[in-house]
Amino acid sequence: MSHDTKDVPFQQQFKLFAGFDWASDHHDVVAVDPDGQIVLELTIDDTAEGWATLRDKFAKHVGQDLSAVAVAVETNNGPAVERLLAMGCAVYPLNPKVAERYRERKSNAGCKDDRLDAFSFADALRTDGHTWRRLKPDDPVTQELRLLCRDEIQLIGQRTALVNQLRAALREYYPAALEAFEDWTSDGPWAFVQAFPTPQALVASGKRRWDKFLHANRLYRRETYERRLEIFARADQFCGTPPVTRAKSRLALALAAQLRVLEKQLVEYRQNIETLFSQHPDHDLFGSLPGAGPKIAPRLLGELGNDPSRFDTHESLQCYGGSAPVTKQSGKNRWVSFRRACNTTLRATLHHWADKSRDKCAWAQAYYQHKRDHGQSHAAALRCLANRWVKILWKMWQTHTLYDEALHTRNQVKHGSWVIQLT
Repeated sequence: MSHDTKDVPFQQQFKLFAGFDWASDHHDVVAVDPDGQIVLELTIDDTAEGWATLRDKFAKHVGQDLSAVAVAVETNNGPAVERLLAMGCAVYPLNPKVAERYRERKSNAGCKDDRLDAFSFADALRTDGHTWRRLKPDDPVTQELRLLCRDEIQLIGQRTALVNQLRAALREYYPAALEAFEDWTSDGPWAFVQAFPTPQALVASGKRRWDKFLHANRLYRRETYERRLEIFARADQFCGTPPVTRAKSRLALALAAQLRVLEKQLVEYRQNIETLFSQHPDHDLFGSLPGAGPKIAPRLLGELGNDPSRFDTHESLQCYGGSAPVTKQSGKNRWVSFRRACNTTLRATLHHWADKSRDKCAWAQAYYQHKRDHGQSHAAALRCLANRWVKILWKMWQTHTLYDEALHTRNQVKHGSWVIQLT
C-alpha cells in the first residue's frame, strides 16, 4: 500500500508515529498510535543490536512492513536517517527551530530531556505531519556526490587552517619566506619550507640551488625572479632568534608535510567528484550554469538532489538555500533579516556561484553593481544576485532546459526587466 495517496487522511496512512531523538552513541524513541496514545518507549544503543531491537519493536505493532511507520527526526541526513530509510520507514525531517516550538508545547515549564523531545516529535508528526515534506532518498550517485563535495569542503577548510598556522610560524622566525611567496595554498611554497627550513639554510645554499629549486618546482617567473633572489640573499638579516628559529622551523616542517599530504588527497577527491559528476543525468544542466565551473556545479547538484518535485515553487528553493531573507511584519512595523535556518552548505555555494557569475554574465554584474550603488554590502548584493539565479535555476531544473544566455536576454527584453537596461 502506498502512503503517498492524497485521498486518505494523514493519520490513517500510518499505524505508528515515532519521534526519534538521536545522539552519537544512543537514540531515544517514543511512538504513538493514531489516537495519540504512547505505545512504545525505548532507548537503543547505536549498534547493530540496538537497531535490530528497534526494528523488532516496530514490527510488533505494524508487522514486517515498516512502511506503516512514520518517523520524525531533527535532521535530514546522517547515519541514523540512512538506517531509518533502509528499514523502510517514512522519514520526516524536523527543523531545529520548529522542533523547539513543539517541545515548548509539551513542557510549559521549559523542561527538556531526550524522552520528552522524542514524544513531542512523535505527537507533532501525528497532528501536523500532513503539512510536512517527506524525505525522499536520492539515487546513489547523487548521495555519493553530495558527501564527497561536503568532505572536500571540510578538507579545504583544514588546509586553510594549516596554511594559517604555517604563516603564523614563519612570521615569527622567517619573514623572508612570506615576502617571497604570496600564495601559500599551493605546493611550491610548502616545498620551499622543506628545502630551506631556516633563513640561515637558505642563505648558505646559494644562487645555484635557488635557481634549481625555482625551476624544478615551476616557480620561476621572469617578473619575480630578481626580486626573489634579492629576498633570499638577505633572509638572515631579519629573522627570529636561534631558540625561536629551532622551535618554529620544526613546526613549519611538520605543517608543510601535512599540507603536501592533504593536497594529494584533495586532488584525488577532485578527480572522483568530476568522474561522478560526468556520470550524472543532470550533468549538462548544472554544467551549463555560468560561473559554476567544475567545482561549484557538482556542489549545487549534490545539495539540490535529483528530484525537482521537492521544491514546488522557486520561493521554497530560495528559502532552502538561504538566499531569500526572512521578513516579519506586525502592524506598521516590518523587519527583514538574514536567513539562518537553511542548508548552510548550499547557501555558501550559492554565494560563491553568484560571485563567479559576474565575470560570465553582463546582466549579473549589472545587477550586483545596482545593489551596491543602492547601499548594499558586498555580501548582501551577492545574496540578492544568488536569489535571482536560484529562480532561474529552479525553472531550468523543472523543465530540464540548459542555460541559454541569448534566451535569457530575450526574456528580459520581453518582460521589460530593469536589469537589461543597465547592461
